[in-house]
Amino acid sequence: MSLGALSITEAAAHIREGRITAAELVGDCLKRIDEIDAEVQAWTFLDRDHAMRQALALDEHRKAGNALGPLHGVPLGIKDIFDTGDMPTEFGSKLWAGRTPRSDAYAVARLRGAGAVIMGKTVTTEYAYFQPGKTRNPHDKERTPGGSSSGSAAAVAAHMVPGAIGSQTNGSVIRPAAFCGVVGFKPSHGLIPRTGALLLSRTLDQVGVFARSVEDAALLAENMAGFDGEDADTRPLARPPFSSVAASEPPLPPRFAFVRGPAWKHAEPATREAFARLVQTLGQQVQEVEIGESFERVIDLHKTVMEVEMAHNLRRDFEKGGDQLSPVLRELIERGRGKTAVDYTTAVAAIGPLNVGLDELFNEYDAILTPAAPGEAPRGLDATGNPIFCTLWTYLGTPAITLPLLQSEAGLPLGVQLIGRRGNDARLLRTARSLVKTVGSGRRGGRKNAAAGEATVQSGKKRKAS
Repeated sequence: MSLGALSITEAAAHIREGRITAAELVGDCLKRIDEIDAEVQAWTFLDRDHAMRQALALDEHRKAGNALGPLHGVPLGIKDIFDTGDMPTEFGSKLWAGRTPRSDAYAVARLRGAGAVIMGKTVTTEYAYFQPGKTRNPHDKERTPGGSSSGSAAAVAAHMVPGAIGSQTNGSVIRPAAFCGVVGFKPSHGLIPRTGALLLSRTLDQVGVFARSVEDAALLAENMAGFDGEDADTRPLARPPFSSVAASEPPLPPRFAFVRGPAWKHAEPATREAFARLVQTLGQQVQEVEIGESFERVIDLHKTVMEVEMAHNLRRDFEKGGDQLSPVLRELIERGRGKTAVDYTTAVAAIGPLNVGLDELFNEYDAILTPAAPGEAPRGLDATGNPIFCTLWTYLGTPAITLPLLQSEAGLPLGVQLIGRRGNDARLLRTARSLVKTVGSGRRGGRKNAAAGEATVQSGKKRKAS
């Protein structure tokens, strides 16, 4: 097996126990990049010599008998909106070409402190919004990898690195992870400081991770979580035990609330059929739940918050270099500048009460079950797909994870998204791992027996949450 196909936890263990070196692992990843990245184009900056120097230094550190971090020698991709003091950070924008930060973003510094090799910078869409970058989907080069964390998802899916980080302001972690067939985890809002990352929306921006397993996602998130006084949405908390909890067995079989929600009308036939079969597989562990009319307006509320805060945070670039921005970004900024203060404050104020409205549901169910995207990755490279199945959960700041458990009739990944109570990230990770074990590593989907499954879901007893 190629070393680049190792998971994060496997790679770290092999290096720690001396079975492989960091230099061997990084060298294997670089070889894989040379083989495939001309087609996938996941990287916007990659200095092979610099990556190898980091690995060699970490190997010398180990040989000297020094303590090793939990990610010692593991190469990771960094979305090109996180500052890196030793390589450019350009935000996917012509206006920031050649920008070289003086220091690392908080998340990057924590990963380095845990021993990771910062392999390079992965492609982002323009300002982490909708205008696509150059990256293609590793499963089908004529399809989008999703956005905005396009390069991070594709690099992990193509075995160029075992893990990567990204960000989500609408669906920018969950959607590309689903399209590329990897695990994508977006922790609760405020869990991982965003200091040193591109600020689009303080209310909505959330750091996320890409990996090949739930355990890997837990390990990455655990090592970035913390308090930073420069991010006012973080709080002083004990180190979250994500890895240990995720690896443990639930005391009882998890119960899932299957939520169609306001996004269901966008679900494609392949998604409806695959989820019907998944619900059949889970049997008594799942029940369909309606979340109530109060959640129907979230799409508009999220849009208001995002447009106003992005218009404010990107105002200098818009005013000084608006002609260098894509039309889709200029239009968003113009809409944001036209919103009223009442509309904006109303949209922000609704987040807390709506989270409280889900408490009753989470008192009874371990996680909400829903699609990660409308369907398989769309054909074409001029758009990144619809984030509609992520919008509600991003707006509420709840933890979300997508698992590559299903596939379309064409054999392309379909993500299964689980959502937990805000702040209950560890429990969500444990539930996600349990679901993977229940369903199995083989993806399920297609049309076989799908009609019967759809009928079962539609005729089953529904429960309504307030």
